[in-house]
Amino acid sequence: MSYEYLDHTADVGLRSRGQTLAEALTHGALGLFALMVDLERIVPRQEVPIQCAAGDPAALFVELLNELLAQRDIEGLFFGDFEITDLEQSDDGYWLKGIARGEPMDIERHQPKTEVKAATYGGLEYVVDEKGQHVLQCVLDL
Repeated sequence: MSYEYLDHTADVGLRSRGQTLAEALTHGALGLFALMVDLERIVPRQEVPIQCAAGDPAALFVELLNELLAQRDIEGLFFGDFEITDLEQSDDGYWLKGIARGEPMDIERHQPKTEVKAATYGGLEYVVDEKGQHVLQCVLDL
């Protein structure tokens, strides 16, 4: 599994991994929505463009997750597929563009599980481990 949940007193931690930073970010997005709904029930009928920026990879993780949560609320969609189309690093930090794919929320069919309010900077971490895997972590506010 490319993401896992971490125990936290009132909320939940999310840790994702990938061979690249883009892959770790994508896996984190999947982990976020898998906490809320069964991903297998989501048909990627609609695409929503995503973009965000931050000073470092860890902050970019939080910004991405919060952008996805905002788009969930704005568009009324559950997302189950994510693609990062552009990930750049400059003197100003990191920015990404991507696409989230999903479909309109159907409470009866999707049977939502946990409501996530926001990704936070609590427990924030970014490392490249001894196996060369990019590891991102933060706490999700439930």
